Amino acid sequence: MHDSLPTVAGLDDLTELVTTSTERDQLYVRWSAGPAVDLRRDEVSRDSLTGVPLPGLSANPLAVERWWGDRSPRLWVARRLYDYRHLRSLRGPQVRPWILVGDQRGRGPDNEPLVKVRRPVAWIADTALMEAEQMIEAQGSAEWGPLDRRNAR
Repeated sequence: MHDSLPTVAGLDDLTELVTTSTERDQLYVRWSAGPAVDLRRDEVSRDSLTGVPLPGLSANPLAVERWWGDRSPRLWVARRLYDYRHLRSLRGPQVRPWILVGDQRGRGPDNEPLVKVRRPVAWIADTALMEAEQMIEAQGSAEWGPLDRRNAR
């Protein structure tokens, strides 16, 4: 069922989905082996530091915040993808980003939303990830990078 999810091919397509969906406030991106695996695990993430089960799946909202104003929604979406791109190399090649419509159940230890999946929407193609990376790196900020703790020591 979930293996047949459509794929959002590029950053423009993802930005259009995020800005035009009637469910935009419930759209999240999750990095995992996919909905088939996550839903078999009772929609529970675990805190990687303590192993404590969390009351939902760790995900990140895609909705553009009001304070973002008239800035580029494409840049907003690119940041949402860029922030957690390190999870694929950390957790294995089966980890991919996918979009879901969900209901927030709480906050995780990194203040990330913990969600219950209402419905999987689509996979995000590697092309979109590359476009996001190029867009973020073109900003030229020496202070910005993915939220990867491995290099924090």
